[in-house]
This record gives sequence, structure tokens and C-alpha cells, in this order.
Amino acid sequence: MITQPVTNPVLIFAIAMVIFLVAPLIMAKLRIPGIIGFIFAGVIVGPNGLGILDRDPTIILLGTVGLLYIIFIAGLEIDLEGFKKYRNRSLTFGTMSFTIPFILGTMGAYLLGYSVAGAILLGSLLGSHTLLAYPIASRLGISKNKAVTTSVGGTIMTDTLALLILAVVAGSTQGELTADFWFVLIVSLIIYVAGVFIIVPIAAKFFFRTLSSEGTLEYIFVMTVLFVSAFFATVAGLEPIIGAFLAGLALNRFLFEQSPLMNRIKFIGNSLFIPFFLLSVGMLMDLRILIYEPQAWVKAALVVILVISGKFMAAWIAGKIYRYSIEEVKLMFGLTIPQAAATLAATLVGFDLGLFDQATVNAIIVMILITCMIGPYTVEKFARMIAMLEEQKPYEPSQAPERVLVPIANPNTMESLMDLSFIVRGQSPQPLFTLAVAQGGKEDSESRIVQAEKILSHSKVYAAGAEVPIQMLTRIDTNITSGILRAMEESRITTAVIGWNGKLSTPQKIFGGILDQLLERSTQMVLVSKLGHPLNTTKRIVIIIPSGFDHKAGYYQSVKTAKLLASQLGATITCYVVKDHLNSYARTFNEMKPDVKVTMTSLLSWNEWHNMYMPLLRSDDIVLVFSARRGTIAWHPQLERLPRVLAHSGPESFIMVYPPETEEVDLRGTRGTELPKTFMSKGSYE
Repeated sequence: MITQPVTNPVLIFAIAMVIFLVAPLIMAKLRIPGIIGFIFAGVIVGPNGLGILDRDPTIILLGTVGLLYIIFIAGLEIDLEGFKKYRNRSLTFGTMSFTIPFILGTMGAYLLGYSVAGAILLGSLLGSHTLLAYPIASRLGISKNKAVTTSVGGTIMTDTLALLILAVVAGSTQGELTADFWFVLIVSLIIYVAGVFIIVPIAAKFFFRTLSSEGTLEYIFVMTVLFVSAFFATVAGLEPIIGAFLAGLALNRFLFEQSPLMNRIKFIGNSLFIPFFLLSVGMLMDLRILIYEPQAWVKAALVVILVISGKFMAAWIAGKIYRYSIEEVKLMFGLTIPQAAATLAATLVGFDLGLFDQATVNAIIVMILITCMIGPYTVEKFARMIAMLEEQKPYEPSQAPERVLVPIANPNTMESLMDLSFIVRGQSPQPLFTLAVAQGGKEDSESRIVQAEKILSHSKVYAAGAEVPIQMLTRIDTNITSGILRAMEESRITTAVIGWNGKLSTPQKIFGGILDQLLERSTQMVLVSKLGHPLNTTKRIVIIIPSGFDHKAGYYQSVKTAKLLASQLGATITCYVVKDHLNSYARTFNEMKPDVKVTMTSLLSWNEWHNMYMPLLRSDDIVLVFSARRGTIAWHPQLERLPRVLAHSGPESFIMVYPPETEEVDLRGTRGTELPKTFMSKGSYE
């Protein structure tokens, strides 16, 4: 016989899984965001509902993990360059989003008869917010929208101020508001924040460069950083959610959006831990007190009206100041209205200190429930509108869907090539094409085909981890280059990402027979890469641009690729323009999205690059050379020499970017020279 509440751990987990499966389906039928269904389910099956499940230590543990997960993912996904660009907006909005509800809540609570400490604490918990609906904005592809960036950045202000006031109120109630209290609080805060932003990046860089070998180990490392940071936040006198957010910020540039690791983090969080958090929030609701204590309704109505008014006023004022659209204003309101994390922490502390009674606790829980419904619904509605408006912008050739091909010959370099191709592909609806070419006409042709298919099977597994659709191609040809070109033509490939091992058979060639032939016989964009360090440890992308490159047909696509790479890796861009004016390049880099910090330097000669700037390259740099095929605009003999120089005396990683040459017409109307269709001897590619 099954007793209530259920105590069997297997059955508890089974019931939770059924809820996580059924609740979103029911909400979808009602056209309500699925995450609201988890909260309702918590109310129904919780100890104050049907009593099927108790809010026991297991639920609390998994719910706490889910709460930290939400904040951590927000820190991971925040557009750091966008935050730097809009940091004043984020700080201004965050201050208003806390101050306005704080003042309204404090005044309202004091008029209702709360003590000064209780009124201040109630006002502070109304000023905070939880990024409960952020996964919705991320799913709809607007996580880098200025309104979202402003709101997420403002979270730093609202939650930090709310939790600092909580610490001060608790200290004053317990008679500890002394000079020593303030000294310890400020010093521990400074030491903790500095420690996270110094130690975590160093540890992450060391791990990803030397210890990372498989996806499981990478995920465990990230979780270790998350929970260790959250724990030491409590040691510093802060709430663990602050530690989770700072951990996300510290790891931000090491996890790019399209990576398998980021996908694993989101998948596990969204499917397991975050639903447990929402379920646990619903379990706090006690409908009986609202029935038997009418005063709870008055307090509930008060806090709901005050928090809605305060948060909307803050979003509206910020929208007017920074000229955001009405959709963006309502999106900011939807992101900042949900109350859960800091609110629950402050409520439970206030109750333990005797500042809040049971009616107040239930009123706040009602407010949490209502705001957790309003927020996701508002974000779902207006994020979808903003996404649709962004998609309706005028078509630009540089925004055409990429059809990216990755020829793979070396299993050891497969993952780094795939990571690069994920970034280059971006959000293209087209699958990623992987290719293995077996050289025919030999006795061991059959074994070569088997080996090629084996390599492709590994690429399929790796791409599945990043949820990137993949189409595998196998070709047999007596000439490897011909096999690659045939696959590119048949699949209408726009960009090829191919590896190079840095070895040359003869000094007369650029890369070797296969790659040289590929460049001569193709017109598509080709990225020839030699990647010697993990992409996610890159701090800076150094771009070398030859004279006249801005007159090439593929100029804008090359800039877009470079900025996309920098944005995904969280790296800055340093451009060196050789013997050309900076104005045109600076304007293009400034206008083209995404936003990345760019510095530009004009060089008088190639010797200046070799003698002065190349020795300054760091091991975690990626050198990106905007190159050109022989006989086309911007070609220079130094471009054919650079790969050899960089391979033997430069950084660990570099990429030669050959833009598309189809219908080459520069701004002066000069058509590019037709490429010679010569054949060269075999070289090596990876």
C-alpha cells in the first residue's frame, strides 16, 4: 500500500518525471508557457495540496540545484561585449528595478504596521528578481537582444543589493551591526569576487588546455566550478545564487554557444534540475491560510500590486531613456517580474527573525506564484514578437544560410575542426556536411573506404552532442581534391573548413598538393586551419588584412566570419591592415554584428608585421589571415609565405581565410582574373 506523502525515493522520482512529462503538454494545449505547469503541479501534489509529495530534503536539494542552474546559465549566456557596451544601461536599469519597488514596498509595509526592519526587508525582497523566464528568451534566439542584455546585467544590481540589505537587516536584528560587521562584509565580498574572477579563469584555461579529454569530464569540471563558487559565496556572507552567477560570468568565454558542452549543460538543466526548482516553489503554497486568514489576501494583493507597479515603472522609464520599443519594454518587465530566489531567502530569514508572520509568508508565496506566471507568459509573448521583427529585417547577402563542409582525414583533429565549423555555420538551417574521401585505384581501396566511414561515424556522434544536424558524405576518387570538389558541387557548399598539419613536401607550395589544388579549382569560401590549442581558451583574434581586401566580393562575409568567431569565443579582435587606409575597414567592423571589441593598426609594410608585431603574438591567440587566391584582388606574394612562417615561428593556431571568388568585381568595376586550372602533386590535409 502506498502511503502519503510518498517516501519511496524511486516512486518520488517517478512521480516527478511524470509531472515533467505531462505538465508541459497540458500547458501547451492551454497556450501557457510550460514552466508554469511545474509550479501548478507543485501546488497540487505538494504537502499543502493533495499531499502526494512532501517538500523533503531531496526536493529541496534538487530545487536548490535548479535555482543555481538558472542563474548559472544566465551568467554563461550573457553577451559580455553587449554588457560592456550597455553596462551603463544595465547598471541604471538594475538600480531602478531595485529602488522603485524597494521604496514602494517599504512605504506600503510600514503603513500596514510592520516594524522598520520588517518594512525594509519586505521592500528589498520586492526589488530583487529571478531570471526564471530567461530560458524562454534564449530558446527564441534573442538572448543577445539589447533589452535582454540590459535585464540580465541588471540582475547583478538587484540581487546584490537585495541580499546585502538582507545581511544588514539580519545583523541589525541580532545586534551585530557594528564596525566589525561592515568591515568583514565588505572585505569578504571583495576577496570573494576577486577570487572567482582570478582563480576560475586560470583553472579553466589549464583544464581545457591540458586535462580535458572527453565530454563527461568537461561537464563535471563546470559543475565543480558552479557549486564550489556557490558554497564559498555562503562563506563570504552572500547567497549561493550570487556565486552561481559569478561562476557563469567567469566561465562565459570558455563555453561558446554552439559547443557540445554548452548543449549538455542546458539539456540537463532544462529537463531535470530547473523543473525540480519550479516544483519545489509550488509546494510552498498553502491555500488553506488564504481561506481561513482574510488578512493574507490584503497583504498578498498589496505585495503583488507593488511589485508589478515597481517593476513596470522601472522598465518603462529605462525604455524611455534608451528609446526601446514597447515590445522590448514589456520584455524587460517580463524578465524582471518573477520573484523566487532572493525573495525566498529573504522571506525565510524574515520569518525566522520574527519580522514576518505566517500570513506575510503566504502572501509572499502568492506573489511568487503570480509573478512566476506573469513573467514567463509575458516573455513568451513579446520575445516571439521581437524575434519575428528581427527576422523581417531586409535580406542581406552576408546573412544567407551557410552550407558548411568539413573534409576529415585525421581523427585527432576532428573535434577542433568540428568546433570551428559549428561557429562558422552559426544558426544556419542547413545541416553540417562532413566528408571523407578515399583514394581509389589502389589495392587497399576497400580498407580506405572503411576507415573513412569510421572517421565520419565519430563526427556524427560529436555533432549530436551539440544538437547540430549532420549529413555524412563519402567519396572515392583517384584524386583527393577532385573528390572534395565533387562533393562541394553536388551539395552546393558555400564554405569549406579544412585542416592543415603544417607540413610541406616542397617549399614552392602554399600548403601542399591537395589544398593548393582545392584553392585553385574552387570559388567557394575556404578556411584552412591549423589549430594547436582549444578554441575556447582563446582570448584574442589577430587579423591580418592585405591591401585592397575591402574591394573583394567576399570581404563582408570574411568580416562576418571573424566577428562571429570572436563573439562565440568571447575574444577581442586586433586588426593589422597592411599598406591600406583604415577608414573602410573600421567602418565595416563597427557596423557589422555581433558587437565585439576591435582595435585597428595600420602597417606600412609586411616587414613591419614580421619584425615588430608577429613576435608579440601569444600562445592563446588565433591569427586570422584574410588571404586571396593567386591572380585575384588583394593577392600578394607574402600571403603564400605566411602559412609556412606561422606554422614554424608563430602562434599555436591560425586560420587562412580565402573568401568566395564567384563573380569577383571590386568597387572600381574590375573583374577578377580567372584562376588557372592546373593540377599539382599530392600534399596533406587533415
